[in-house]
Amino acid sequence: MDYSIRQDGILLSEADLDLAETLDCGQAFRWAEIPSDYECTFEGSFLNSPLRISQLKRGEFLLHGVSEADFLGKWLSYFDLETDYSELKRQFSEDETLSKACSFAGGIRLLRQDSWECLISFIISQNNNIPRIKGIIGRLCGSHGGLFPTAEELSAETPESLSYLRSGFRAKYICDAAERTASGRTELSAVAEMPIAEARKSLMEIKGVGPKVAECVLLYGMHRTDAFPVDVWIKRVLERYYPQGFPSFAAANAGIAQQYLFHYIRNLPGGTE
Repeated sequence: MDYSIRQDGILLSEADLDLAETLDCGQAFRWAEIPSDYECTFEGSFLNSPLRISQLKRGEFLLHGVSEADFLGKWLSYFDLETDYSELKRQFSEDETLSKACSFAGGIRLLRQDSWECLISFIISQNNNIPRIKGIIGRLCGSHGGLFPTAEELSAETPESLSYLRSGFRAKYICDAAERTASGRTELSAVAEMPIAEARKSLMEIKGVGPKVAECVLLYGMHRTDAFPVDVWIKRVLERYYPQGFPSFAAANAGIAQQYLFHYIRNLPGGTE
């Protein structure tokens, strides 16, 4: 990774990043591609700080209007730019299927998201598709001046007062997560530091948080790279390619490996080779 400061923002060079593969793969829901003269441009936010970022060509990006201080203090971490993904992919490629997956979508990176926003986002994601998830989160932020509401703000809501979200059964789960987090019964910062089995158990005390949502919060919101969300696509991968179990050499970063596998299997014709 390298960067330089320009009058119009930060010019970033990073071979192991592709915006579409990273921002539109289902790990975050407040990014949208917008028309531009570049290869692609996305607008979104992190910690309620907006960002417009363009891919100028493969491996070269412009973070529009971003100062060096903001880049180093926020976006460097968010895009996980201090992790060597080339080395991770080299390690993963010891396995034939993972090697194919890394070659197929080698620009995926794991975003280091806010744990609270991630928790609510993946509660909303249950039995849902990405456009609808983005719509619900958009309505939620829209009712708070374009900002993602805090746990304290949401703790004052009821399922009835959240009816404008059109989130269905998920509204009561949002309310429980907000009340628990605002009251301190669930301290997300403490959960992030727990042994992973204990962290899973703590998260699943929140109504509506089952094994998959807990794994997603651990992986995407707490950067616990040994967390391993399993949905219908990953279940298919495990059954087809890893009937004897996932490779132990990749266990410490299984969540990152899962990102490559998810994108790979989902885009194969019929989900098979």
